[in-house]
Amino acid sequence: MSRVFITGSADGLGQMAARLLVAGGHRVVLHARHAARAREAMIAVPGAEEAVTGDLSSIAETTALADQVNALGTFDAIIHNAGIGYRERARDATTDGLPRVLAVNTLAPYILTALIHKPKRLVYLSSGMHRSGDPTLRDLEWKARAWDGSQAYADSKLHDLILAFAVARLWPTILSNAVEPGWVPTKMGGSSAPDDLAKGPETQAWLAVSDDPAALVTGQYFYHRKPRESHPAARDTQVQDKLLAACARIAGVELPA
Repeated sequence: MSRVFITGSADGLGQMAARLLVAGGHRVVLHARHAARAREAMIAVPGAEEAVTGDLSSIAETTALADQVNALGTFDAIIHNAGIGYRERARDATTDGLPRVLAVNTLAPYILTALIHKPKRLVYLSSGMHRSGDPTLRDLEWKARAWDGSQAYADSKLHDLILAFAVARLWPTILSNAVEPGWVPTKMGGSSAPDDLAKGPETQAWLAVSDDPAALVTGQYFYHRKPRESHPAARDTQVQDKLLAACARIAGVELPA
C-alpha cells in the first residue's frame, strides 16, 4: 500500500486517478483550491484520507499548501496533476502579477517539488502540446510577447517535462517521470476530445504505485504506459538549469540540492 498526494484532484483526471488508487487499496490525500471544493472532493472520492487546500495561482498559498502536506507526514508518491488549459484569452494576471497559466502549470509544481518532503516517486502531467513549447524560455512572464493562450499552455507543459527530467537528474534516488494523458474529454479537454477518457488517469496512477519494472524508471515521458519521444530540449541540462533558475527567481524558492 502506498500513500499518494494528488494536486488538482477535486475533479477531472486528478479525481479519476484518486479513485483508481483508492480502489487499489492505497492511501490518497486530495487537493482543492478552497474548503468548499475540498469537501466536494472528499464526497467524490470515498475512502480518501484527507483533502488539503490552496490556490495554486498564488505563490503564498502554494507555499502554505506545501506546509499542510508536510504536516501530514511523508508520501510515497506525488502526482502533480493540477493545471489550467489553453483557452485563456488574456494574460489574466494573478495576485503576484504573473500569467495564471505560468503560476499554476509551471511555478506551482516547482514550488511544491522544492518544499514538500521528498517522496519516492514524482509524476508530472504534461501534454502532447509541449512539443510546440518555446525551448528558449524567453519572456516566461509574457511581459514583452503578445498574449497567446495556446502558446502559453504549450510552454507550460514543456516546462513540466523539463522539471521532471531536471529532478530525475538532480535527485537520482527519486523516480521522476512525466505523463501525456492524451486529449481526453474532460472539462479542460472539451467534449469533442478524441482520446479515451478511461485511459487518461491510468498511467500517472501506475507510475505512482506500481512495482512493474516498466514503471520503476526515472527521467521518462509516458503515454498510455508506454515511453514516448519528447521535445529534445527537455533533456538539455542547460535548459533545465535555466528553467530552475527562473522559477527560483520568480517564486523566491530554491530547489534543494
